[in-house]
Amino acid sequence: MFWDRVAGVYDLFVNVVNRKTHKELRHIVADLIRPEDHVLECACGTGLLTKVIAGKCKAVTATDFAPGMLKRAEKNCAAFGNITFRQADITALDWPEGAFDKVVAGNVIHLLDEPRKALNEMNRVCRDGGLLIIPTYMNKDRKGKTSAFASTVGKAGADFKRQFTADSYRQFFLDAGYRDVRITLADGRIPCAVAVMKKKT
Repeated sequence: MFWDRVAGVYDLFVNVVNRKTHKELRHIVADLIRPEDHVLECACGTGLLTKVIAGKCKAVTATDFAPGMLKRAEKNCAAFGNITFRQADITALDWPEGAFDKVVAGNVIHLLDEPRKALNEMNRVCRDGGLLIIPTYMNKDRKGKTSAFASTVGKAGADFKRQFTADSYRQFFLDAGYRDVRITLADGRIPCAVAVMKKKT
């Protein structure tokens, strides 16, 4: 699996290559988490957002499909005692309806064959009135052309299924039936748009 192969070097991308974007992203997400929250994080990768979430909430369940990413995340987050790590498929989550106050899924929507199915699952396990927080890299520039990043990483094996601008990303959620979708941009070398919306009932 591509993500298992790159788990060992992914932190270089997080902390060096795209450092400015990720610094802003951490601040945006941190401001959305409350001390009483029980949070589910899907596609946690090597723990980019897991540490931020754990530092602000009561408990976080951090999941990823790739065992290599989870192993790296556990190492990076060893200082926190309120994190449970689980391997999970974002399109078939093994939790009951309404189990979490917030559901976070960072930089994964553009990689999925069935993003709407994943969105439905995240919505299902979020409680009534809870928030979905879904950051994703913007892989198209303002003129609608595929970014150099998307082209390069795609050729390496990341296999992007979708490429978004901030506007088309917001439209993705509107088309899924969410009425109030807030988009906040974490700008940098590879920008990331953070979509925030209340659970759809």
